[in-house]
Amino acid sequence: MNKLIEKVRLSGKIKAETGLHIGGSKTALDIGGIDLNVIKTAEGVPFIPGSSLKGKLRSILAREQGSVSISRHKGVKENEKTDDDFDVIRKLFGSANNNAPSCPSRIMVRDAALDKEFFNDPEKNDRVFSELEDYTESKWENTIDRKSGKANPRQLERVPAGAEFKFEIIYNVFDDGQKETHLNEIIKALRILEDDYLGGQGSRGYGKISFPREAMKYEYKSIDNYKNGDDWQELHGIEKL
Repeated sequence: MNKLIEKVRLSGKIKAETGLHIGGSKTALDIGGIDLNVIKTAEGVPFIPGSSLKGKLRSILAREQGSVSISRHKGVKENEKTDDDFDVIRKLFGSANNNAPSCPSRIMVRDAALDKEFFNDPEKNDRVFSELEDYTESKWENTIDRKSGKANPRQLERVPAGAEFKFEIIYNVFDDGQKETHLNEIIKALRILEDDYLGGQGSRGYGKISFPREAMKYEYKSIDNYKNGDDWQELHGIEKL
């Protein structure tokens, strides 16, 4: 069993460069209303679930490595790779597969809250959000049945381009010498994500995001820092975003 020796925190902002749609549940059916809602807090404020961001980072790294599945099941051929075949994915994101050594996830991805102060302050952002209610906008989308030619219009709710969210990723450092390798993989996945998409409707242009470099923080706490009650320390010596 490896010993926990340190925690690293990567934090900053996620900026929606295009409209962002991460689906939520719909509790009522309104004639002429929104068909696909975005996920929101109990107060009605959109947010990015940590599970969505973590899952996307895992998916990006798995695709880069050539994985076709999270675990080996009936549909996976013997010559095809799964996430458990790649040590860095299994150790970063965890594995409970009976056919591979089990291990807990080393990263924790917090829910990313909408920066309401930025959203509501026209002097801080370069967009006009004042006409929006509940921090979102609606957009009509259309699908065509190619056989019948029939259109199926629907309204999607999305967070508008220009909105910003506060994100945080915690990485547990163990005494196995994998810190630099794992942090480089996380940074690489964040870079690739900027040229991919987050949430749904990505092929339609939704979900392009960026991580403003000036807002990024790279910090750590050793076990001694926790014993002494120290605050987060600036992390040096790693490749930054």
